[in-house]
Amino acid sequence: MSRLFWLGVGVAAGVALSRKLREKAYQATPAGVAENVSDAVRELAGAVGAFGADVRAGMAERERELQDVVTERSGVRLHGARARRADD
Repeated sequence: MSRLFWLGVGVAAGVALSRKLREKAYQATPAGVAENVSDAVRELAGAVGAFGADVRAGMAERERELQDVVTERSGVRLHGARARRADD
């Protein structure tokens, strides 16, 4: 019974090792490298898009803050660029 157990452990380890080696060998092929590069570019594009959205949100918030300061100090209510475009 003990031999059967160790045979099963050996077969399972062999299958797992074989799959890992096959995966590593695929990553070294041109198709695997291209897949890795495309994943990296896709991730970079997502990060750039998120950064742009954060910058736009920060700009809008800062514009509101500046408009509030101008209104508080001068009593003149400014209209944002979006409001002017809508009026045109």
